[in-house]
Amino acid sequence: MPVNDIIIVGGGLAGLTSALHLLRAGLRVTVIEKNSFPKHKVCGEYISNEVLPYLQWLGADPAVLQPARIERVCISTVSGKSVESALPLGGFGISRYALDHFLMQKVLAFGGVILEDTVSDIVFEHDAFQVNTVAGSVLSARFVIGAYGKRAALDQQLERDFTVQKSPWLAVKSHYEGSFPDGLVALHNFMGGYCGVSKVENNIINICYLVSYDTFKKYKNIDAHREEVLYRNPHLKAVFEGSKPLFERPLSISQVSFAEKQKVDRHILMTGDTAGLIHPLCGNGMAMAIHSAKIASEQLLSFFSGNVSSREELERGYNSTWHVTFGKRMATGRLLSAIFRKQQLGAAAMRGLTLFPGLLSVIIRQTHGKPLNN
Repeated sequence: MPVNDIIIVGGGLAGLTSALHLLRAGLRVTVIEKNSFPKHKVCGEYISNEVLPYLQWLGADPAVLQPARIERVCISTVSGKSVESALPLGGFGISRYALDHFLMQKVLAFGGVILEDTVSDIVFEHDAFQVNTVAGSVLSARFVIGAYGKRAALDQQLERDFTVQKSPWLAVKSHYEGSFPDGLVALHNFMGGYCGVSKVENNIINICYLVSYDTFKKYKNIDAHREEVLYRNPHLKAVFEGSKPLFERPLSISQVSFAEKQKVDRHILMTGDTAGLIHPLCGNGMAMAIHSAKIASEQLLSFFSGNVSSREELERGYNSTWHVTFGKRMATGRLLSAIFRKQQLGAAAMRGLTLFPGLLSVIIRQTHGKPLNN
Protein backbone atom coordinates (compact mmCIF):
# COMPACT_ATOMS: atom_id res chain seq x y z
CA MET A 1 0.00 0.00 0.00
CA PRO A 2 1.22 3.55 -0.71
CA VAL A 3 2.82 5.37 2.21
CA ASN A 4 0.88 8.55 1.40
CA ASP A 5 -2.77 9.05 0.67
CA ILE A 6 -1.95 12.22 -1.26
CA ILE A 7 1.24 13.69 -2.71
CA ILE A 8 1.00 17.37 -3.65
CA VAL A 9 3.54 18.62 -6.17
CA GLY A 10 4.07 22.30 -5.42
CA GLY A 11 3.90 24.31 -2.21
CA GLY A 12 2.16 27.45 -3.40
CA LEU A 13 -1.33 28.64 -2.56
CA ALA A 14 -3.23 25.75 -4.14
CA GLY A 15 -0.84 23.10 -2.87
CA LEU A 16 -0.66 24.29 0.73
CA THR A 17 -4.39 25.00 0.95
CA SER A 18 -5.33 21.54 -0.30
CA ALA A 19 -2.75 19.99 2.05
CA LEU A 20 -4.26 21.77 5.02
CA HIS A 21 -7.81 20.75 4.03
CA LEU A 22 -6.86 17.08 3.60
CA LEU A 23 -4.74 16.93 6.75
CA ARG A 24 -7.64 18.27 8.81
CA ALA A 25 -9.63 15.26 7.57
CA GLY A 26 -6.96 12.85 8.79
CA LEU A 27 -5.29 11.90 5.51
CA ARG A 28 -1.55 11.34 5.09
CA VAL A 29 -0.16 14.15 2.94
CA THR A 30 3.29 15.00 1.60
CA VAL A 31 3.99 18.29 -0.19
CA ILE A 32 7.01 18.45 -2.50
CA GLU A 33 8.24 22.01 -3.10
CA LYS A 34 11.43 22.88 -4.98
CA ASN A 35 11.96 26.22 -3.19
CA SER A 36 12.61 26.95 0.46
CA PHE A 37 10.19 29.07 2.50
CA PRO A 38 9.72 32.01 2.64
CA LYS A 39 10.22 33.18 -0.95
CA HIS A 40 8.97 36.07 -3.06
CA LYS A 41 7.02 35.07 -6.17
CA VAL A 42 5.79 36.83 -9.29
CA CYS A 43 2.16 37.45 -8.35
CA GLY A 44 -0.43 40.23 -8.20
CA GLU A 45 -0.87 39.55 -4.45
CA TYR A 46 -4.53 40.61 -4.35
CA ILE A 47 -7.09 38.12 -2.99
CA SER A 48 -10.85 38.48 -3.21
CA ASN A 49 -12.71 38.18 0.08
CA GLU A 50 -14.71 35.34 -1.46
CA VAL A 51 -12.15 32.85 -0.08
CA LEU A 52 -11.85 34.43 3.37
CA PRO A 53 -14.56 32.28 5.07
CA TYR A 54 -12.87 29.16 3.70
CA LEU A 55 -9.43 30.16 4.99
CA GLN A 56 -10.96 30.92 8.36
CA TRP A 57 -12.65 27.49 8.39
CA LEU A 58 -9.25 25.92 7.68
CA GLY A 59 -7.83 27.70 10.72
CA ALA A 60 -5.66 29.89 8.52
CA ASP A 61 -7.17 33.35 8.91
CA PRO A 62 -4.76 35.73 7.16
CA ALA A 63 -5.85 38.59 9.44
CA VAL A 64 -2.90 37.78 11.73
CA LEU A 65 -0.59 38.85 8.89
CA GLN A 66 -2.20 42.32 8.85
CA PRO A 67 -2.94 42.41 5.12
CA ALA A 68 -3.93 45.60 3.35
CA ARG A 69 -7.68 46.02 2.92
CA ILE A 70 -8.78 46.55 -0.68
CA GLU A 71 -12.21 47.99 -1.45
CA ARG A 72 -11.95 49.69 -4.87
CA VAL A 73 -10.65 48.95 -8.35
CA CYS A 74 -9.37 51.33 -11.02
CA ILE A 75 -8.83 50.38 -14.67
CA SER A 76 -7.01 52.60 -17.16
CA THR A 77 -6.31 52.49 -20.90
CA VAL A 78 -2.91 52.94 -22.52
CA SER A 79 -3.45 56.69 -22.70
CA GLY A 80 -4.43 56.91 -19.03
CA LYS A 81 -8.20 57.21 -19.41
CA SER A 82 -9.54 55.58 -16.23
CA VAL A 83 -12.67 54.46 -14.44
CA GLU A 84 -13.05 53.40 -10.81
CA SER A 85 -15.58 51.24 -8.97
CA ALA A 86 -16.18 49.63 -5.62
CA LEU A 87 -15.29 45.93 -5.40
CA PRO A 88 -18.56 44.09 -4.62
CA LEU A 89 -16.96 41.78 -2.05
CA GLY A 90 -13.71 43.60 -1.43
CA GLY A 91 -10.42 41.87 -0.91
CA PHE A 92 -7.03 42.07 0.74
CA GLY A 93 -3.40 42.44 -0.28
CA ILE A 94 -0.83 40.05 1.12
CA SER A 95 2.60 39.08 -0.18
CA ARG A 96 3.24 35.51 -1.25
CA TYR A 97 6.37 35.72 0.92
CA ALA A 98 4.18 36.08 4.01
CA LEU A 99 1.13 34.01 3.02
CA ASP A 100 2.90 30.93 1.66
CA HIS A 101 5.12 30.78 4.75
CA PHE A 102 2.09 31.17 7.01
CA LEU A 103 0.26 28.30 5.26
CA MET A 104 3.39 26.15 5.30
CA GLN A 105 3.59 26.50 9.09
CA LYS A 106 -0.08 25.49 9.36
CA VAL A 107 0.53 22.38 7.23
CA LEU A 108 3.45 21.33 9.45
CA ALA A 109 1.40 21.98 12.59
CA PHE A 110 -1.28 19.58 11.31
CA GLY A 111 1.27 16.83 10.72
CA GLY A 112 1.96 17.30 7.04
CA VAL A 113 5.33 16.48 5.50
CA ILE A 114 7.04 19.10 3.32
CA LEU A 115 9.91 17.80 1.19
CA GLU A 116 12.21 20.39 -0.37
CA ASP A 117 13.02 18.77 -3.69
CA THR A 118 12.12 18.86 -7.39
CA VAL A 119 9.85 16.23 -8.93
CA SER A 120 11.45 14.66 -12.00
CA ASP A 121 8.73 12.23 -13.00
CA ILE A 122 5.29 10.94 -12.02
CA VAL A 123 4.26 7.41 -12.99
CA PHE A 124 0.75 6.01 -12.64
CA GLU A 125 0.29 2.25 -12.68
CA HIS A 126 -1.70 -0.37 -10.80
CA ASP A 127 -4.08 2.35 -9.56
CA ALA A 128 -1.34 4.19 -7.65
CA PHE A 129 1.34 6.82 -8.24
CA GLN A 130 5.10 6.70 -7.98
CA VAL A 131 6.72 10.13 -7.69
CA ASN A 132 10.45 10.44 -8.36
CA THR A 133 12.57 13.44 -7.38
CA VAL A 134 15.85 14.94 -8.55
CA ALA A 135 17.48 14.12 -5.20
CA GLY A 136 16.60 10.43 -5.62
CA SER A 137 13.53 10.10 -3.43
CA VAL A 138 10.84 7.66 -4.57
CA LEU A 139 7.43 8.24 -3.03
CA SER A 140 4.11 6.48 -3.52
CA ALA A 141 0.52 7.64 -3.06
CA ARG A 142 -3.07 6.84 -4.00
CA PHE A 143 -3.52 10.30 -5.54
CA VAL A 144 -1.39 13.20 -6.77
CA ILE A 145 -2.37 16.88 -6.93
CA GLY A 146 -0.48 19.11 -9.35
CA ALA A 147 0.04 22.56 -7.86
CA TYR A 148 3.43 23.58 -9.23
CA GLY A 149 2.49 26.84 -10.90
CA LYS A 150 2.26 28.35 -14.35
CA ARG A 151 4.88 26.30 -16.14
CA ALA A 152 7.56 23.80 -15.14
CA ALA A 153 9.89 21.22 -16.61
CA LEU A 154 7.47 18.63 -15.25
CA ASP A 155 4.89 19.79 -17.81
CA GLN A 156 7.31 18.74 -20.55
CA GLN A 157 7.97 15.43 -18.82
CA LEU A 158 4.24 14.75 -18.63
CA GLU A 159 3.87 15.81 -22.29
CA ARG A 160 1.06 18.22 -21.47
CA ASP A 161 -0.64 19.56 -24.58
CA PHE A 162 -0.12 23.28 -23.92
CA THR A 163 3.68 22.93 -23.84
CA VAL A 164 3.85 22.62 -27.63
CA GLN A 165 2.23 26.04 -28.05
CA LYS A 166 4.14 29.31 -28.03
CA SER A 167 3.93 31.28 -24.78
CA PRO A 168 4.82 34.85 -25.69
CA TRP A 169 4.30 36.45 -22.27
CA LEU A 170 6.80 37.73 -19.71
CA ALA A 171 5.79 38.64 -16.15
CA VAL A 172 7.69 41.12 -13.94
CA LYS A 173 7.14 41.95 -10.26
CA SER A 174 8.74 44.01 -7.51
CA HIS A 175 7.90 45.62 -4.18
CA TYR A 176 8.18 49.35 -3.54
CA GLU A 177 7.82 51.94 -0.84
CA GLY A 178 6.10 55.16 -1.77
CA SER A 179 2.75 56.83 -2.21
CA PHE A 180 -0.27 54.87 -3.40
CA PRO A 181 -3.89 55.14 -2.22
CA ASP A 182 -5.05 52.79 0.52
CA GLY A 183 -7.83 50.38 -0.37
CA LEU A 184 -7.22 50.46 -4.13
CA VAL A 185 -6.16 47.85 -6.68
CA ALA A 186 -5.29 49.40 -10.04
CA LEU A 187 -5.13 47.59 -13.39
CA HIS A 188 -3.31 49.82 -15.85
CA ASN A 189 -2.92 48.99 -19.53
CA PHE A 190 0.14 49.79 -21.63
CA MET A 191 1.14 48.85 -25.17
CA GLY A 192 1.64 45.10 -25.15
CA GLY A 193 0.55 44.40 -21.59
CA TYR A 194 -1.17 45.04 -18.27
CA CYS A 195 0.09 46.18 -14.86
CA GLY A 196 -1.47 45.59 -11.44
CA VAL A 197 -0.71 47.90 -8.51
CA SER A 198 -1.91 47.49 -4.92
CA LYS A 199 -0.65 47.44 -1.37
CA VAL A 200 0.25 44.40 0.71
CA GLU A 201 1.18 44.16 4.39
CA ASN A 202 3.39 46.83 6.02
CA ASN A 203 2.23 49.51 3.55
CA ILE A 204 4.35 47.94 0.80
CA ILE A 205 3.31 48.55 -2.81
CA ASN A 206 3.28 45.51 -5.08
CA ILE A 207 3.66 46.18 -8.81
CA CYS A 208 3.29 43.20 -11.12
CA TYR A 209 2.87 43.34 -14.87
CA LEU A 210 2.57 41.10 -17.89
CA VAL A 211 4.07 42.02 -21.26
CA SER A 212 4.23 40.29 -24.62
CA TYR A 213 7.77 39.20 -25.39
CA ASP A 214 7.54 40.56 -28.95
CA THR A 215 7.01 44.03 -27.47
CA PHE A 216 9.60 43.66 -24.73
CA LYS A 217 12.48 42.35 -26.87
CA LYS A 218 12.78 45.68 -28.70
CA TYR A 219 14.37 47.14 -25.56
CA LYS A 220 17.66 46.40 -23.85
CA ASN A 221 16.30 45.53 -20.43
CA ILE A 222 13.42 45.84 -17.96
CA ASP A 223 14.34 49.40 -16.98
CA ALA A 224 14.43 50.66 -20.57
CA HIS A 225 11.14 48.98 -21.42
CA ARG A 226 9.46 50.41 -18.32
CA GLU A 227 10.57 53.97 -19.08
CA GLU A 228 9.83 53.80 -22.81
CA VAL A 229 6.54 51.89 -22.70
CA LEU A 230 4.90 51.74 -19.27
CA TYR A 231 5.56 55.43 -18.61
CA ARG A 232 3.32 56.34 -21.55
CA ASN A 233 0.44 55.58 -19.23
CA PRO A 234 0.55 58.60 -16.86
CA HIS A 235 -0.78 56.52 -13.94
CA LEU A 236 2.12 54.10 -14.20
CA LYS A 237 4.66 56.86 -14.63
CA ALA A 238 3.40 58.54 -11.45
CA VAL A 239 3.51 55.30 -9.45
CA PHE A 240 7.02 54.31 -10.53
CA GLU A 241 8.52 57.78 -10.23
CA GLY A 242 6.96 58.23 -6.79
CA SER A 243 8.22 54.90 -5.43
CA LYS A 244 11.51 53.37 -4.34
CA PRO A 245 12.21 49.69 -5.17
CA LEU A 246 12.71 47.34 -2.23
CA PHE A 247 14.19 44.48 -4.28
CA GLU A 248 17.72 44.64 -5.66
CA ARG A 249 16.21 43.79 -9.03
CA PRO A 250 12.69 42.86 -10.21
CA LEU A 251 11.61 39.23 -10.32
CA SER A 252 10.60 37.90 -13.73
CA ILE A 253 9.29 34.74 -15.33
CA SER A 254 9.00 33.92 -19.04
CA GLN A 255 6.80 31.68 -21.18
CA VAL A 256 3.64 32.48 -19.24
CA SER A 257 0.86 30.56 -20.99
CA PHE A 258 -2.87 31.31 -21.12
CA ALA A 259 -3.54 28.25 -23.26
CA GLU A 260 -6.21 25.76 -22.25
CA LYS A 261 -4.86 23.11 -19.87
CA GLN A 262 -6.25 19.75 -18.88
CA LYS A 263 -7.71 19.82 -15.37
CA VAL A 264 -7.01 16.11 -14.94
CA ASP A 265 -3.86 15.01 -16.75
CA ARG A 266 -2.40 11.49 -16.44
CA HIS A 267 -4.85 11.04 -13.52
CA ILE A 268 -3.23 13.99 -11.69
CA LEU A 269 -5.71 16.58 -10.35
CA MET A 270 -4.37 19.93 -11.52
CA THR A 271 -5.07 22.99 -9.37
CA GLY A 272 -4.34 26.72 -9.39
CA ASP A 273 -2.26 28.01 -12.29
CA THR A 274 -1.31 24.41 -13.14
CA ALA A 275 -4.94 23.92 -14.23
CA GLY A 276 -5.30 27.25 -16.02
CA LEU A 277 -4.07 30.81 -15.74
CA ILE A 278 -6.60 33.67 -15.69
CA HIS A 279 -5.74 36.98 -17.36
CA PRO A 280 -4.42 39.73 -15.05
CA LEU A 281 -7.33 42.03 -15.94
CA CYS A 282 -9.54 39.67 -13.93
CA GLY A 283 -7.30 40.19 -10.92
CA ASN A 284 -8.48 37.05 -9.19
CA GLY A 285 -5.91 34.32 -9.74
CA MET A 286 -5.03 33.85 -6.06
CA ALA A 287 -8.66 33.34 -5.04
CA MET A 288 -9.13 30.89 -7.91
CA ALA A 289 -6.08 28.90 -6.79
CA ILE A 290 -7.46 28.61 -3.26
CA HIS A 291 -10.94 27.74 -4.53
CA SER A 292 -9.59 25.06 -6.88
CA ALA A 293 -7.77 23.50 -3.92
CA LYS A 294 -11.08 23.33 -2.07
CA ILE A 295 -12.77 21.61 -5.02
CA ALA A 296 -9.97 19.03 -5.38
CA SER A 297 -9.91 18.36 -1.64
CA GLU A 298 -13.66 17.85 -1.44
CA GLN A 299 -13.62 15.44 -4.38
CA LEU A 300 -10.82 13.42 -2.77
CA LEU A 301 -12.56 13.31 0.59
CA SER A 302 -15.74 12.10 -1.12
CA PHE A 303 -13.68 9.23 -2.53
CA PHE A 304 -12.09 8.31 0.79
CA SER A 305 -15.46 8.45 2.56
CA GLY A 306 -17.03 6.14 -0.03
CA ASN A 307 -19.41 8.69 -1.54
CA VAL A 308 -17.47 8.53 -4.81
CA SER A 309 -17.02 4.95 -5.94
CA SER A 310 -14.13 5.14 -8.41
CA ARG A 311 -11.17 7.16 -9.59
CA GLU A 312 -12.98 7.78 -12.88
CA GLU A 313 -16.01 9.23 -11.10
CA LEU A 314 -13.76 11.42 -8.96
CA GLU A 315 -11.92 12.76 -12.02
CA ARG A 316 -15.16 13.48 -13.89
CA GLY A 317 -16.53 15.25 -10.83
CA TYR A 318 -13.44 17.43 -10.43
CA ASN A 319 -13.28 18.33 -14.11
CA SER A 320 -16.98 19.19 -14.25
CA THR A 321 -16.96 21.24 -11.05
CA TRP A 322 -13.86 23.15 -12.15
CA HIS A 323 -15.48 24.15 -15.44
CA VAL A 324 -18.79 25.11 -13.84
CA THR A 325 -16.98 27.20 -11.23
CA PHE A 326 -14.35 28.90 -13.38
CA GLY A 327 -15.41 28.54 -17.03
CA LYS A 328 -17.23 31.88 -17.20
CA ARG A 329 -14.39 33.68 -15.41
CA MET A 330 -11.80 32.34 -17.84
CA ALA A 331 -13.94 33.30 -20.84
CA THR A 332 -14.43 36.81 -19.44
CA GLY A 333 -10.69 37.14 -18.94
CA ARG A 334 -9.97 36.16 -22.54
CA LEU A 335 -12.58 38.64 -23.79
CA LEU A 336 -11.25 41.51 -21.66
CA SER A 337 -7.71 40.77 -22.79
CA ALA A 338 -8.74 40.79 -26.46
CA ILE A 339 -10.54 44.13 -26.04
CA PHE A 340 -7.85 46.00 -24.15
CA ARG A 341 -5.00 44.70 -26.31
CA LYS A 342 -6.50 46.67 -29.21
CA GLN A 343 -6.12 50.39 -28.54
CA GLN A 344 -9.27 51.53 -30.34
CA LEU A 345 -11.44 48.82 -28.81
CA GLY A 346 -10.01 49.52 -25.37
CA ALA A 347 -10.69 53.24 -25.72
CA ALA A 348 -14.26 52.55 -26.85
CA ALA A 349 -14.83 50.17 -23.94
CA MET A 350 -13.47 52.76 -21.52
CA ARG A 351 -15.79 55.43 -22.92
CA GLY A 352 -18.69 53.08 -22.30
CA LEU A 353 -17.56 52.42 -18.73
CA THR A 354 -17.14 56.15 -18.13
CA LEU A 355 -20.70 56.79 -19.30
CA PHE A 356 -22.07 53.79 -17.41
CA PRO A 357 -19.68 53.14 -14.49
CA GLY A 358 -22.05 50.59 -13.01
CA LEU A 359 -21.02 48.23 -15.80
CA LEU A 360 -17.61 47.80 -14.17
CA SER A 361 -19.21 46.18 -11.12
CA VAL A 362 -21.11 43.85 -13.44
CA ILE A 363 -17.84 42.84 -15.15
CA ILE A 364 -16.13 42.31 -11.80
CA ARG A 365 -18.90 39.95 -10.71
CA GLN A 366 -18.22 37.84 -13.82
CA THR A 367 -14.63 37.26 -12.67
CA HIS A 368 -15.32 36.74 -8.97
CA GLY A 369 -17.36 34.19 -7.06
CA LYS A 370 -19.59 34.11 -4.02
CA PRO A 371 -18.17 33.67 -0.49
CA LEU A 372 -16.95 30.12 0.11
CA ASN A 373 -18.91 29.21 3.21
CA ASN A 374 -18.43 25.66 4.57
